[in-house]
Amino acid sequence: MSDREVPPVEVAPCTKDGSLAGFVISNRWPDDTLEWTNFLLLAVQMAAVPGLLGGSTVFRVIEEPPEGADHAVGLVMAEVQVGDLGQMVPGRYAAHPPPGLAVLHPPGSTLASVPEYATASGCLLLPGLPDLGLDHRAAWVEADAQGHVTRMTSRANVDPGSDVDTAALALLLAA
Repeated sequence: MSDREVPPVEVAPCTKDGSLAGFVISNRWPDDTLEWTNFLLLAVQMAAVPGLLGGSTVFRVIEEPPEGADHAVGLVMAEVQVGDLGQMVPGRYAAHPPPGLAVLHPPGSTLASVPEYATASGCLLLPGLPDLGLDHRAAWVEADAQGHVTRMTSRANVDPGSDVDTAALALLLAA
């Protein structure tokens, strides 16, 4: 199958009571870190819409498709507000580690790298198993709701402790 025959990853935002609740992933899962970075770009642009995300929020990748959603392969759902210390506990996901965690920060919680833009930001951690030679991968995006991207980076061989967002996400996964 050539690159042109591979169906695109489709992403549809979900809202609940006017707030961003997550995303439905359809057709197929992102194949690599760059495709996950593209997903994160869309998620950050949604987080930049005023009033859609009430505060910094952790999202979990769920590999089970929702009922009744055609072509859906899974979800990326809002789980916990970063400021909720009762929910932001180390090892929250240790029993059943998800294939990925993300944190989205709305414009009021993002220190914009280009001050004239009200940007949101986000980080996605794809945890690996370093003992088995599978490295941690991550992506970072900063953008506004109009599509201006002020920062977009993806990396393999990530030390989760080297960035505050990856460290917080790794702490939720720690046993």
